[in-house]
Amino acid sequence: MLRVGLTGGLASGKSFVGRTLRDLGCHLIQADELGHAVLLPGGEAYDAVVAEFGRGILDETGAVDRRKLAALVFANAERLSVLNGLVHPAVIRREEQLLEDAASIDPRGIAVVEAAILIETGSFRRFDRLILVVCTREQQISRSMSRDGCTREEVEARLRRQMPLEEKRKYADFIVDTSGTKENTVQQVREVYAALRSIER
Repeated sequence: MLRVGLTGGLASGKSFVGRTLRDLGCHLIQADELGHAVLLPGGEAYDAVVAEFGRGILDETGAVDRRKLAALVFANAERLSVLNGLVHPAVIRREEQLLEDAASIDPRGIAVVEAAILIETGSFRRFDRLILVVCTREQQISRSMSRDGCTREEVEARLRRQMPLEEKRKYADFIVDTSGTKENTVQQVREVYAALRSIER
């Protein structure tokens, strides 16, 4: 099975590209969904995260309130690093299990793992190919404000903590630019998919 990483910056269009690849026949694994799962009560990272950050991050049901948790870590690189150290190993274990499951049923298929910080964490080395999704910085800001209900200042603060998209380009085997129409993005994804299908495995 061909293992493909799919990454990009905040609100760059990763999920749209991932869904398009899934529609074309790829096995899609979304790290963000796994991150939600490991933070659920009983999840692999729940106890450690509550112990580290306190019960103030919980909602009335005892579940982790991701907005409260984000407010604690996104302005503090050290605390964010601690959180990532608690969550990422559990997420990667789930990813690897899902990759193995996909390979067992479709050994000549393509598995795509969509994750925001594959390059920053070094996880991109686990994959045979890497797709980077890009758009303009202004589009990232407007999309995130619209999608997440954040202020411009909040979005810009998050962007400052991410590796710039231009720097990520040197790691990528394929680049999908989502700054145009959805139809244009889909056409680019189809071309990437065709190239992936042609790789010997």
